[in-house]
Amino acid sequence: MLRSFSLMATALAVVALCGQSARAQHEHAEHFMKCAKVCAECQLQCDSCFKHCLTLTASGKKEHAKTAQLCADCAECCKTCSTLCARQSPLSVHMLECCAKCCDDCAAACEKTSDDKHMAACAKSCRDCAKDCRAMVKHVTK
Repeated sequence: MLRSFSLMATALAVVALCGQSARAQHEHAEHFMKCAKVCAECQLQCDSCFKHCLTLTASGKKEHAKTAQLCADCAECCKTCSTLCARQSPLSVHMLECCAKCCDDCAAACEKTSDDKHMAACAKSCRDCAKDCRAMVKHVTK
């Protein structure tokens, strides 16, 4: 009887641990998906700002050419990061770190024209994305 009780207690402990593990995996997946969505939103904002900067450059404001390039490149980085996060890729940590740095650079360039609402929105999106990427790195590496 004591042995039966011991086996039952062990089985219940294993079931409880499996439940915690499933809960932890679900929470982990939610973090990845939240970050993937933030990166995807940033990609859209950067692509839109790229077009905006091209229009400004075409109208003679050549100083926006470099910002256009940064927006286009940042959009690609955010797209890749979003994809890897959605997959919960083992390479996501590297991409998250890269994405945060790219977003920092893009935001800094867009903030130089703070009176432009389009560029201010891109800068904010990039700052938010960089913050979420860095938080995700901490979550994954803890």
